[in-house]
Amino acid sequence: MPEKDIDLSRFRSAKEAPAPHDLGELTAEEVERLQETGIDLREKGRSGTFVQTNCSVVHCTARPKGLELLPVTEALKRYSWLEDYWWKAVSPEADEFVKATDVDLDNGYFIRVLPGEKVVYPVQTCLYIREENIAQKVHNIIIAEEGAELHVITGCTTAPHLVSGLHIGVSEFYVKAGAKLVFTMIHNWSENIHVRPRTGIFVEEGGSFLSNYISLRPVKSIQTYPTARLRGPGALARFNSVIVSPAGSFHDVGSRVYLSGEGSRAEIVSRTISYGGTIVARGHLIGQAPEIKAHLECQGLILAENGVIRAIPELEAHLPNVDMSHEAAVGKIAQEEIEYLMARGLDEDEATSTIVRGFLNVKIEGLPMDLQAEIDRAIEECQREGM
Repeated sequence: MPEKDIDLSRFRSAKEAPAPHDLGELTAEEVERLQETGIDLREKGRSGTFVQTNCSVVHCTARPKGLELLPVTEALKRYSWLEDYWWKAVSPEADEFVKATDVDLDNGYFIRVLPGEKVVYPVQTCLYIREENIAQKVHNIIIAEEGAELHVITGCTTAPHLVSGLHIGVSEFYVKAGAKLVFTMIHNWSENIHVRPRTGIFVEEGGSFLSNYISLRPVKSIQTYPTARLRGPGALARFNSVIVSPAGSFHDVGSRVYLSGEGSRAEIVSRTISYGGTIVARGHLIGQAPEIKAHLECQGLILAENGVIRAIPELEAHLPNVDMSHEAAVGKIAQEEIEYLMARGLDEDEATSTIVRGFLNVKIEGLPMDLQAEIDRAIEECQREGM
């Protein structure tokens, strides 16, 4: 964590900030910004779209039968049973950011897939800060009912040229027996934005949760540590992250998994690059049931003199019959790798670029081809800027 965390009183309430009435009021530059964050406002190849600007929901549509997508405040009014999920995977007393969201909510999204429904195309959600120096506080709920399948792409970003702000995102995910939820989060912030996601996940018997987290642009600070609890036999959780930290950025990121169901499995894989920024890469696997299998992998590259990467892998076993492993490595690009490519006709910059591209090339399961291409372009651009 930063030595001194941020003062919430510095920021205006999102409720004080105006917002567009619909997506047609966004400028061409803003639309491009959202596209860079994985949000396609044409909704091509999307099953649903949710866009929140500051505290206002400006677009919310769902197409397939069996898929529900609502502003979370509306869902709370419509479904009394939602109280059974509200603040169950994340404690409202967890920290000052979560408490602030509990007291002064600025909406968020509710997504539910009915039992047995398999949603073919991803649902896209966007949490967008459009005004200067506001604190956006959202609470999201996703429920994948028994046997359901869903992929959610969330793009979080700010308006072009925006200088300061705070985003607090509380998210609670519930994956029922035999269900599958893929959650891809793309962060595209500005240099002086602070970001505080707080996420809890419950996975039941035979369910699977796959998380992909991507942050390639400058940001003042990000602090996130999603926690998954595998509560049923054969439950699965995978966390993949790709982090690039330019000078002036601070990333305290990681994941934690409690393997409480017999034969449950977990994997945490992170790729981090510092171009002068600071990265704290955490991972914590807790084996609490027999026959579980878990692996943690953290690989980091430092490509600038002032860069810092701290890898903190933790394995915690409470039974003898578990299979848990980890590997962590932090350093610079090996000179022999560069020389090998130079011997085949590349100059030094081209050789370095090729190695970095390959290092960050973590293909994400189920990602639409156009979004994967956008991520690949962003990785290449970040690499060129860093060089």
